[in-house]
Amino acid sequence: MGHLESIATPGDLRGLDAEQLTELAAEIREVLVTTVAKTGGHLGPNLGVVELTLGIHRVFESPRDRVVFDTGHQSYVHKLLTGRAGEFSTLRQEGGLSGYPSQAESEHDIVENSHASASLSYADGLAKAYAIKGEERHVVAVIGDGALTGGMAWEALNNIAVADDSRLVIVVNDNERSYTPTVGGLTNALTNLRTSRRYEQVLGTVKRRLNAVPGVGPAAYDALHAMKKGVKDALAPQGLFEDLGLKYVGPVDGHDLAAVERALTHAKKFNGPVIVHAITKKGHGYSAAEQHQADQFHAPRPFDIATGEEYPSGKIWTDAFSEAMVELGGRREDVVAITAAMMHPVGLDAFEKVYPQRTFDVGIAEQHAVTSAAGMAMAGLHPVFAVYATFLNRAFDQVLMDVALHKCGVTFVLDRSGVTGDDGASHNGMWDMSLLQIVPGLQMAAPRDTARLRELLDEAVQVDDAPTAIRFPKGPPPVDMEAVERIDGVDVMVRSGEKDVLLVAVGSMVATALEVAERLEQQGVGVTVVDPRWVKPVNPAIVAMAREHRLVVSVEDNGVVGGCGSVLLQTLNDAGVPTPVRLHGVPQEFLDHAKRNVILSRIGLDAQSLARSVVEDMASIEHGQALTPVAH
Repeated sequence: MGHLESIATPGDLRGLDAEQLTELAAEIREVLVTTVAKTGGHLGPNLGVVELTLGIHRVFESPRDRVVFDTGHQSYVHKLLTGRAGEFSTLRQEGGLSGYPSQAESEHDIVENSHASASLSYADGLAKAYAIKGEERHVVAVIGDGALTGGMAWEALNNIAVADDSRLVIVVNDNERSYTPTVGGLTNALTNLRTSRRYEQVLGTVKRRLNAVPGVGPAAYDALHAMKKGVKDALAPQGLFEDLGLKYVGPVDGHDLAAVERALTHAKKFNGPVIVHAITKKGHGYSAAEQHQADQFHAPRPFDIATGEEYPSGKIWTDAFSEAMVELGGRREDVVAITAAMMHPVGLDAFEKVYPQRTFDVGIAEQHAVTSAAGMAMAGLHPVFAVYATFLNRAFDQVLMDVALHKCGVTFVLDRSGVTGDDGASHNGMWDMSLLQIVPGLQMAAPRDTARLRELLDEAVQVDDAPTAIRFPKGPPPVDMEAVERIDGVDVMVRSGEKDVLLVAVGSMVATALEVAERLEQQGVGVTVVDPRWVKPVNPAIVAMAREHRLVVSVEDNGVVGGCGSVLLQTLNDAGVPTPVRLHGVPQEFLDHAKRNVILSRIGLDAQSLARSVVEDMASIEHGQALTPVAH
């Protein structure tokens, strides 16, 4: 029997000796590799935090002491040590363990949001609350894996530094990477950080001796303390954090469990905000991950354990965008590419290889990316910012006030839009079209296939006096679907029978709408399926078509509130079009993780459910009845 089977709670770790802990660490890595090889998931980050997580749970007492993980994909080891080892084979599977912390799974999980750079703010609030309530509880925030490139983390540090009574330990997991090597000046500063007890010892001695000198001593000490940066650079160059007023411990070898425990114990005893700087290696302990050049197996698909080769999956939407960007870059010298620490995941690595001087990785800093793009546009370039749809939420103010207000020609390419599935609630890109609908002047497109992706990207970068956005989903694209006619930019995909139903399908839902049309034809219901291509603003051609039909149905994989359907309904109402409208979209709730098609079926966005709804609506219209509410 392995050691892992005997770990029901973190407290069980404290009974293991050094040899047993070494064996446990090896066992954990084996479980990580064998599980993620089957399920896919974030392997590299978790291989790198095995000893770090063991140390945290041996020194602190979760759940009384709270552990908050930034970029929650670093929490697999935490799950294994908090009673979930027996379920770990269900990772990222429907009904199984989430790939991120989950309050529903364990009392040891508190923060579920997996968007980067937020952990320190959560931890700051928790620690302040415990201090106010007089509760002797520590808060441990595990940040790193690129998250310190996010501005929100530094906003939090600015406040944590003056919270003297906060029992907060910040563990910086310094693996020099996010997805790929972390970029920027902060990274260089972390690389150079070193510590020594000599600084505190020398400064303490000087303070005591100078303050003992009547009259001039305190003033002399103040003058010396004002020069502390130079003193620290000479004795212990840890100034980046200590100049903020934070105690600093490290750097320590994050794979040396004894060293990690000593550092954490020292930090815990301080009873105030402390930085513990741990140097780790992403993918540590599995050679295929350590040697993986692109991202050290940050989030591989299922793979062969022996070779480390990912099983083939075919081309995805991102690949089509990647190829289109390279081709576009050859024709337009003003086009530049921006990514927020996701060069490979959003497909800009190919553009970077050909046009390195026109490619910018800003780190996990979406707000900065958007406003920097606005500056580039003001100077005559046309930036293309490629980002997961869910992460653009973080920069909404910058899209609205920095780009749109100034009529900047910036193109936002939103990968993994709509329902993404396996990664869970925080990664579904189901908010983008609702948010962007309210941005004045912004034009938004949703391609149905890769041919339209290339076409719409070309059209988007021709707009230099307003922002544009293009969104597409996760996974493999459908085969290209040709229209029977294009009317003022709107593609008519199907005309069948009488003008009963106008089915307005947005982007990736066009393929589903075509299947719905087949089912309606079999029921004797006439249907016209249209793909708006540009979904914002509403094309007047669709308004004209709506007047001619008995029912308008919109289908989108975006939140039903404030989405394309809602705006279409408002537009038709403003135009005095009496045709009843039925909206189908994603309910405004946080969706449990499962495969995309499973979730779409669950929420009624599969062809069978949609066709049934339309037939029922048409029956109500035939009998002069109002449309019954749908369960959104």
